[in-house]
Amino acid sequence: MGPRIDYRELAPGIPESLGAIDRYVHDCGLEASLLELVKLRASEINGCARCMQAHARAARKAGVTQHRLDLLPGWREAPGFSERERAALGWCEAVTLVTDGHVPDVAFAEAHRHFSDKGLSDLTLTVAGINAWNRMNIALRAQPDAEE
Repeated sequence: MGPRIDYRELAPGIPESLGAIDRYVHDCGLEASLLELVKLRASEINGCARCMQAHARAARKAGVTQHRLDLLPGWREAPGFSERERAALGWCEAVTLVTDGHVPDVAFAEAHRHFSDKGLSDLTLTVAGINAWNRMNIALRAQPDAEE
């Protein structure tokens, strides 16, 4: 399948606006490796190949090993993820899958054990931002880069 619309060229305000969220998140104080794991996990759930490629690269650049990236879809059963990462990934999945019964209190409680109010707000914006990118890219069929 090829792209439907090149929104980045036709409507540069869209990536500019979503980029403002990305810049805020980048500077919010949460660790880059955690943010990239969350962005990659949401992109996996949503099936956004362009974002999966971009955030796998960014995660490796932030120090996440390929082994952990390979295990990310099974993070609940896989070793090597900290309690904080697990809480963030659980929150990411709950927010991404918001139509599956809203965001459960248990997911909030677990995330809040590991993140301050500000940290959880920043984490939620991270998930909301990547979900917006995913939806733009999936709906308009933005393509991943050619093989490296």
